[in-house]
Amino acid sequence: MSAPLLVLAVGNPSRGDDALGPMLLERLQADGWDASGQVELLCDFQLQVEHTLDLLGRSAVLLVDAARPGVVQGAQLSSLQPCPERPAPASHALDARTLLGLTLALQGTAPPAWMLAIEGAAFGLGEGLSLQAQQHLDQAHRLAQAWVSEQLACAGCAALTSPAGAA
Repeated sequence: MSAPLLVLAVGNPSRGDDALGPMLLERLQADGWDASGQVELLCDFQLQVEHTLDLLGRSAVLLVDAARPGVVQGAQLSSLQPCPERPAPASHALDARTLLGLTLALQGTAPPAWMLAIEGAAFGLGEGLSLQAQQHLDQAHRLAQAWVSEQLACAGCAALTSPAGAA
C-alpha cells in the first residue's frame, strides 16, 4: 500500500542548480518525514509516463523541480491542474500538468497536486549549487515542510504534524 502523500522531485545532480529537487528531497529525508509511512519521497531525473503509477492511491502529491531564472522568484508553491494534452509518441519526458492529465486519462482519477518550483541560476554540467540556489533551497525547504504538515493535518493525521523524532 502506498503512503498517502508523495513528494516526487526531479533533477540531475550533475547539472548545477538542476540538483535542487533531489537536494530538497534529501533535506526532507533528513527531517524524517518519510519515517512514519505517511509520506513517500521519490526522486528521478525527469518526469516520465511510468510516474502515473506512482500517483495511484495518493491523497496528495508534491512535484519538485528547478526553474530557470525569472520563471519564479526564489521558490514558489502552486496547485496544478491536469493538462489533457498527450505526450508526443517519441517523447519520454513530461511536464507536471501533462503527467497529471495522463494519469487522469489512464487511471480515471488523479490526486490533487502541487508544484514546488525552485529558481536556479547555473545549470552547467559539473557545476556546483550556486549561492542563489542555496538560498532558494532554504526557502523551498520551509514551503515543503509546511505543505507536508498541512496535508497530513487535512488527511486526519493531525498527530503526525512534525517529523518522526522531533519534539
